[in-house]
Amino acid sequence: MEKRHITEIKKLQLRKYREEYGLFIVEGTKSVADLLASELKTVQLAATPEWLAAHGNIVPESVETLEAGTKDLERVSGLKSPQEVLAVAETPRFDIGTLSPDSPVLALDCISDPGNMGTIMRTADWFGITDIVCSSDTVEFANPKVIQASMGSFCRVRVFHTDLCAFLKSQKDRNIYGTFLDGTPVEQVPFRNNDIIIIGNEGNGISDEVSALATGRVNIRTCARGDNRAESLNAAISTGIILYQFRQKTCMP
Repeated sequence: MEKRHITEIKKLQLRKYREEYGLFIVEGTKSVADLLASELKTVQLAATPEWLAAHGNIVPESVETLEAGTKDLERVSGLKSPQEVLAVAETPRFDIGTLSPDSPVLALDCISDPGNMGTIMRTADWFGITDIVCSSDTVEFANPKVIQASMGSFCRVRVFHTDLCAFLKSQKDRNIYGTFLDGTPVEQVPFRNNDIIIIGNEGNGISDEVSALATGRVNIRTCARGDNRAESLNAAISTGIILYQFRQKTCMP
């Protein structure tokens, strides 16, 4: 792999270059294989000779393929333990006007941790939620840590970054459920398949502006006793519990 390739790929570890070029990095065999099998456009792939010998048949001829040494991949990787393969893909741009009024939406209000964001995407994918609408201050889809934590689910969900309040105000025919400490126990909520479910910031919860637009309040009850207990659940864990209960009402026998 030439020095210019290393320089250009390494730039994509920084948000300003991801936004400027409209490109993002995917690392690891599973995530790269998911990328290559998806509708997202892969523009470049760098891999060791051993990886190419074992997996080269899954790489389309249209993708620029670079043979890379271990040291090359260490220079461009954002991981502590670089993988044998890395790909560069075009960042998808989805039109929020294509959201189906009959399908569920997961709304994220200022999720700031990339690991949480990626895990939430993976959880949504597991429960068949394909549309995630994020506030403008939610961590970006193309962040390498988001992509890594999603474990390939970035290929199967659509992520929209927008003015979340404006979006919620436009959704007249949906229930909008927010997660709150004083809400209705989640197992008692009469979910419908086109509901919007809001997950708030890891430390501060749902913002006041977004809270005012919720038409229902949902709570995950604790089993701990007394005041000496955890104050809240991790955002990704909360998402998993709520989406499980949501699917119990909307698609599971």
